[in-house]
Amino acid sequence: MKRSTSLSQRVLIVGGVAGGASCAARLRRLDERAEIVVFDRGPYVSFANCGLPYYIGEKITDEKKLLVADAELFRRRFNIMVHLNTEVLAIDRTEKTIEVRDLTHGTTRTERYDELVLAPGATPLRPPLPGIDLPGIFTLRTVPDSRAIRQWITERRVRRAIVVGGGFIGLEMAENLTHRGLQVTVIEKLDQVMPPLDAEMAACVADHLRRQNVRLALSEGVTGFEAIPGGLRVTTERGIHEGELVILAIGVRPETTLATAAGLKLGPRGGLRVDERMQTSDPDIHAVGDAVEVCDWVGGAPALVPLAGPANRQGRIAAEAIAGRASSFRGVQGTAICGLFGLQVASTGSSERRLQQAGADDYEKIYLQAGHHAGYYPGAQTMLLKLIFRKSDGEILGAQAVGGEGVDRRIDIIAMALQKHGTVYDLEEAELCYAPQFGSARDPVNLGGMIAANVLHGEMPVVHWTTAATGETLFLDVRDGGEWEKERVPGALHIPLDTLRFRLGELASFTDIRVYCESGQRGYLATRILNQAGLPARNLSGGLVVRRLLSGPSPG
Repeated sequence: MKRSTSLSQRVLIVGGVAGGASCAARLRRLDERAEIVVFDRGPYVSFANCGLPYYIGEKITDEKKLLVADAELFRRRFNIMVHLNTEVLAIDRTEKTIEVRDLTHGTTRTERYDELVLAPGATPLRPPLPGIDLPGIFTLRTVPDSRAIRQWITERRVRRAIVVGGGFIGLEMAENLTHRGLQVTVIEKLDQVMPPLDAEMAACVADHLRRQNVRLALSEGVTGFEAIPGGLRVTTERGIHEGELVILAIGVRPETTLATAAGLKLGPRGGLRVDERMQTSDPDIHAVGDAVEVCDWVGGAPALVPLAGPANRQGRIAAEAIAGRASSFRGVQGTAICGLFGLQVASTGSSERRLQQAGADDYEKIYLQAGHHAGYYPGAQTMLLKLIFRKSDGEILGAQAVGGEGVDRRIDIIAMALQKHGTVYDLEEAELCYAPQFGSARDPVNLGGMIAANVLHGEMPVVHWTTAATGETLFLDVRDGGEWEKERVPGALHIPLDTLRFRLGELASFTDIRVYCESGQRGYLATRILNQAGLPARNLSGGLVVRRLLSGPSPG
């Protein structure tokens, strides 16, 4: 265990924002005697980088609103010295010193430390493609970045923008640029937007973006950039896109140059290796934030999760470790949310794709559609929820949701249950707030638990549209006649739910009956009828809603 900072240790912190700034403030709250010094190579020590797209989109109009705390506040309120525009060049672990350069005056000096905390963050990816350094091609990581993009849009009177990357930042930029009146094209190398989501859930997002006139170029890897009269040309593996502005949002790389030069060990994913107390391979050096490798809460594998929430908690843990407290970082679930043109998109835990990549087979999934509050109260909006759980014991492995409102609350509840190794039975029994304008007597979280519990109890055998059919398979549509006339699955038999009990004889010869309706509820009722009549029926979870998402439009 570390000795207490009551011995007036000198703690140097490299980098601010979420990880470094939270570490500095927490350490001061724990010890008044420690000398705490923060170095940041930028002009701001603590700013809301998650708000940068909204500043560009002019939802946030005052740049000062992005500044969480400045150097003077740290000095006055916390007695913490902050050196801005100061780059740390090297670490001498033997002498326990760092070499720093004042970027304003060009001078260098050496600073001594007892404890060192690294919070250098991550660097936006800029692959070595032809033309990638042309004017008008930007990444977004800092306040000056956002200022430069705003200035470019105004001075060049930009009408068309190209966003390379369909993840959280890329899509938030697409939304905000659209709000500014620009025509936006999103280019994504994968065949879906939102890589953390499974394909069918991401298809909901893609459909919504297209309805907002955002152009999607999926399955298109960028091969180069070229200056053309009045703008830029982006060449991909499948075509050409032109505009006056390009935003690169293809991900970030842990900033480990300083640490690597000092001989600190990296993990298999390329981030700094730390233990549960955020300690690196050097016992006197801790690291936090986007530069570190963390433990995935579900699978236990090393992971890079560049999110503000985990970085903030890691800073707090590092401070407590330095102060001698027995605190530890639990790991990261990757809980995240994005708002796009009124649509909420959120997830926590593992996706089905990641489970498959890890070779897991002891899992099941269910889908449900539900209103974010009671249907009879005005304004109810529908969400689609996917819940993934372990078949052997019902433990929650992950969840994804897309909807108009209320998605944040439901994923937050499931995230907390997942962190406590909760099961679908816990969701089934969860006692949640209810009034007509806030939820339902059976909240979507409860419904997800109930449906999953029914699956595990054998009361609702499920099958999925991705499961291959055989020559013995019958697809049974139990919707009403009007719905059947509008949309049919080729080869399906139509028996409305309300007449099913009187037509059981028509199904006696089938050995694989797959029942479906619009979203799954009537399919469940039909499955119960058929199973109790001794017929081998399974419900197609999510019904036609999920089938449509799986079929989807063409990549373009």
